[in-house]
Amino acid sequence: MPRVTYVEYTGTEHSIDLEVGKSVMQGAVDNGIPGIDADCGGECACATCHVYVDEAFLARCGEPGEQEASMLGFAATAQPNSRLSCQITMSPELDGLVVRMPEAQH
Repeated sequence: MPRVTYVEYTGTEHSIDLEVGKSVMQGAVDNGIPGIDADCGGECACATCHVYVDEAFLARCGEPGEQEASMLGFAATAQPNSRLSCQITMSPELDGLVVRMPEAQH
């Protein structure tokens, strides 16, 4: 299984194996990783699963869709490498993915 590393704002790292086809958000929720609130449950209807994708993986994650880009407008600390983790689907090409969480999701 591909591996993803979540880095909390404090620098604490959590690495998990994530089944292909699952979202990066679902991996965090299923494994109790703090920093991803996922208030809408992965429906791309909030910005509480906001992450910063490591530059090495940004192109492999693809561009945000229109709805995701709109939701990222609600993230107070959005940056060019911001994504909603509910919209990143794990694939073999993303093995080793690193995402960092902002200080707060609200």
